[in-house]
Amino acid sequence: MADLAESIAVGASAERLYGLVSDLPRMGEWSPECTRVSWASGTAGPVVGARFVGHNRVGALRWFTQGRVVEAEPGRRFAFWIHFGPVPISLWAYEFAATADGCEVTESWTDRRPVVMRTVFQRVFGDRTRLNRRGIRVTLERLKAAAEVD
Repeated sequence: MADLAESIAVGASAERLYGLVSDLPRMGEWSPECTRVSWASGTAGPVVGARFVGHNRVGALRWFTQGRVVEAEPGRRFAFWIHFGPVPISLWAYEFAATADGCEVTESWTDRRPVVMRTVFQRVFGDRTRLNRRGIRVTLERLKAAAEVD
């Protein structure tokens, strides 16, 4: 079960939203923390098993993570695991449900860090739940704005 989940109604199709979210190199346009993403060498885009590197920033802190796409169902669900070296960090998922006026997008975050690492990381990065709650809301608002253009 996700530690956080937020939803937003968007006046665009689930397929359009899926296309935006699954284009991970564009994640820096939506996320207030992820500044850019690059697919790993030899990766063919947003398919299950695809690997990528995410570059992140909170205030003056900068770091990178490694990711792997674990679900890629166009128009329905897109999810990826994040880890930092050998340490599991999180599962991020986006779900899309058609509505009469477009779709509802739900972004969720599941903390996968070992308990001892949560304490260490909190000292460096702050309260992840609070930061991610704000980040999810900003990301969804930016996705909505981008999707409803045209």
